[in-house]
Parts: sequence; C-alpha cells; structure tokens
Amino acid sequence: MEKILAFTSIRSDYDLMSPLYRLLHEDKNIDFRIIVSGAHLSHAFGYSVEQIRKDGFEILLEIETLLSSDTGLSRVKSASLLLQNSLETISTFSSDLMIYAGDREDVLMYAMIGGYLNIPTIHFFSGDHVSDGYIDNPIRHATSKLSTAHFVTLEEHKKRLIRMGEDKKRVFVTGNISLDKFLDFKPATKVEIKEYFNLSDILDDFAVMIFHPVTEEIDSVDVHFENILKNLEQRNIKAFVSYPNVDPGNNKIMNVIEKYKENNNFIFYRNLDRKIFMSIYKHAKFIIGNSSSGICEAASLKIPAINVGIRQTGRFADKNVIFCGTSQSDINIALEKALSLEFNNELRDLVNSYGDGMSAAKALGLIKTIDFKKIIAKIEDPLEVEIDE
Repeated sequence: MEKILAFTSIRSDYDLMSPLYRLLHEDKNIDFRIIVSGAHLSHAFGYSVEQIRKDGFEILLEIETLLSSDTGLSRVKSASLLLQNSLETISTFSSDLMIYAGDREDVLMYAMIGGYLNIPTIHFFSGDHVSDGYIDNPIRHATSKLSTAHFVTLEEHKKRLIRMGEDKKRVFVTGNISLDKFLDFKPATKVEIKEYFNLSDILDDFAVMIFHPVTEEIDSVDVHFENILKNLEQRNIKAFVSYPNVDPGNNKIMNVIEKYKENNNFIFYRNLDRKIFMSIYKHAKFIIGNSSSGICEAASLKIPAINVGIRQTGRFADKNVIFCGTSQSDINIALEKALSLEFNNELRDLVNSYGDGMSAAKALGLIKTIDFKKIIAKIEDPLEVEIDE
C-alpha cells in the first residue's frame, strides 16, 4: 500500500485540495494521512480542523504553530515551529509521497524536509505569478525548486517553471482542483441559508466579500477594507464578509469588522461549513475583495469578480474579473460595471480557463502511474533545460 502524506495550515489551501484528498482517502491501495497546523487549530480563525475531522480524513499530527501576533516575524517563527515539530513524525511515517499546495511559508518547510529525507514531493499550484510584490511569489518559486514534481493549473504556469530551470518531465497540467467541487454541487436554498444564519430580514440579492491584507498596502489596509463596506452599504447590497487570513495587517481589518458588526447589511463569518459557504457563493450576484477565489473560481459560476487593490494583479484572469483601485470612487466604478446588465450578459457563455471540474481525477491518475522515485534526483542544469518558445 502506497503511503501519501498531505499538509494543510489554513482553510483556503484545504478547500483547494479537498476534492483530491477525498479520492486519495477512498482509494483502497493508498494509506492517506494529513498533518494539520496553523490557523486550522486557532479558534480566532474559525478552528477549521473540525471540517477536516468531519470530512473523515485521518490526521497524522496536529501542530499548534500559529503565534498570537500580527507581524512578518511571527510567520517566520511559526515556520520554525512547524519544522521542528513535524520532522520526527514525517520521518517515522516514511511516506512514499508528500503533497502540498500554494505559497505560504509552511510549504517551503515541507519541500525542504522532503528533499533531505529523500521523499518525492508534489507542489500543487506552482508556476503561478503575481505582480503585487508580496513574499508569496518567491516562497512559491523557491518551493518549486525544492520539489520533485509540479501539478499546475495552466499551460502558462508550466512554461514559467520550465523557464525557471525545471525539466518538462516534472511538470503536469491538471487544472484547478478546487473547481471540482462545483461540478455536481446542489446548493442550499436562500431560505435555508437565511435559517442557518438566523436572519430576520429578507435575503434576496447579495455579494460575497473576501479581503486579505497585503504588505505593500498594510498602512491603509483598514481604509481599503472599509471603502468596500461603505460602497456596499451605500448601494444597500447585503454581503457575507469573511474575516481576514493570518497575514500581517489582519488586526486592522478585524477592528473595522468590530465597527460594522451590528450593521444589518453585513454577515461576518470566521469559518463556515463547506456546503453553506458554497451555497452562498453559488447564489451570490458577485464576489468582491482580493481573494484568489475571485480570479480562479468565480468564472465557474459565471459571476463578476471585483479585485480591489494590488493583490492578485498580474495573474491570468477571465473576462469576469474587474481590477480596480482602492478608493471609494474606484470601487464605485467597478461596482457599476459588475452590476450592469450588459456586463452580466457577456458572462453567460463564460468558460473557466482554470479547469473543467475533473482535475482531481487527472491528478490521481498521474499520482498512481508516475514513478516519482525515478525523478527525485534534480540533476538537470538550468542552462541545458529545453524551453519551448
């Protein structure tokens, strides 16, 4: 039986990968385990480890690494705690394959562990690139250089990795696994959503808002967040608003949430049952903020996605995405476009470039047929890697 070990430290990366985790868990020839850390184990960020338990996956280890701090220094310290407290368990479990996703500091630790313990690794969502200047970019690319193989979303991402010196035999285009969850999903009704949140007023048209801090905008991230809320309030648009992630600057956003938490226009949430969140998303008129979900997932629902500020800029985006500045007037103009009948009519035949909803099955097929041990040694010279123009 093949032993496969996955890692997750935050709700977002878990949701990205959960369709594949389900297939791995259900395969009788695979012993699949997960190591859980970070925000999953923090009640302040929703204690989302409960969702993992509810999904029935076997957790090999839970590591409390998240420091109660709002600085870049705390993220480095958290990474060091992760490295120290997971290493022995990973070594003892002696998996045949390690898989991880994204661009947070924890994946860099796991890539390094895999390299030193001679365990093949797959980096999911590698090869992406954002122009916001955030640390996630170099973390993502550094993790890729340490990883055995790459399961990427777009051909563009494959080309980028090859230009970074990765041999094409290591790179496989699978599409975005997170889109699989939309394929056969039957959402709860608006009445059921209203009952879940115990709402007394009418729940008709509404938006989803997900906004996270970015280092380059940290001095005014609270102003940007509030500018979105003000615009929605002025238009009397009800919105389900997510709490921020654990990045520096999150306390400023939480302070704004405290200011607006009694406002009937907004339903703030830390962590939601997956079915409820997806149902909200499915019924939403649009998504606004700066989440990667707006870039990668909203097109599957054929709804507008307003991206506020520099986060996510430079990434490939389908025509439903509207990039705008952070001022009230910039956001107002973007909302005007997103709500227009003409723009929404243009999205009726939209096909999501990030995937077809069958990515987890593609990834599983590759995992079961590729001999990763044969390519674990990274002996290729970047000067000799063939680049397709």
